Amino acid sequence: MLFMCHQMAMKKEAEEKLKAEELRKAKAASDIPIIWILGGPGCGKGTQCAKIVEKYGFTHLSTGDLLRNEVESGSDKGRALQAVMASGGLVSNDEVLSLLNDAIGRARGGSKGFLIDGYPREKNQGVEFEARVAPADLALYFECSEDTMVKRIMARAAAAAVKRADDNEATIRSRLKTFALNTNAILELYNEKTLTINAERDVDDIFLEVVQAIDCVLKNKQKAAALC
Repeated sequence: MLFMCHQMAMKKEAEEKLKAEELRKAKAASDIPIIWILGGPGCGKGTQCAKIVEKYGFTHLSTGDLLRNEVESGSDKGRALQAVMASGGLVSNDEVLSLLNDAIGRARGGSKGFLIDGYPREKNQGVEFEARVAPADLALYFECSEDTMVKRIMARAAAAAVKRADDNEATIRSRLKTFALNTNAILELYNEKTLTINAERDVDDIFLEVVQAIDCVLKNKQKAAALC
């Protein structure tokens, strides 16, 4: 019994240290822009992220890439994550946030801003991110109709060398409906910091709107820094 109590106390202490470290990183990260990039598969947000990185020198962080990189590293955490994903399970939000926080911490010294791509996927993830990592300055939501996204995803799947069993219209539409429900909740919660962009236009026209939004964020950051 005493041993169990000791273990519980040690676990609690470790959790408190982790949260304290995350709060320290959050404070350090708050002086540079953090932008959430939202949009369904096939909406074109990857193209826009590449253009943002080229123009502003921001760091593009995709949760999918971070998970894959951790697995490929062969670390203990990577092996644990691989086991979860191989069994069909979902990686916990705690793990995803930890990867994001570590990546922001590593890149902060040489980065002018962060694009958090495809995250949050549901509103509670957004709440946790802002509590443990840093508040988001802006959320860019690239809005695309379901029919357009289905058409683009199917075209991409047809061109892929490896065909997936779930690359069929019925499964894709089901995934998109789940995405829409979760995204609507995020947009409602973060309405004041979200810019919804029509993503069915020319790439350069979309980017002009993106640039206006980011320039506004940078201007506000500079004003806030001048007052400190």
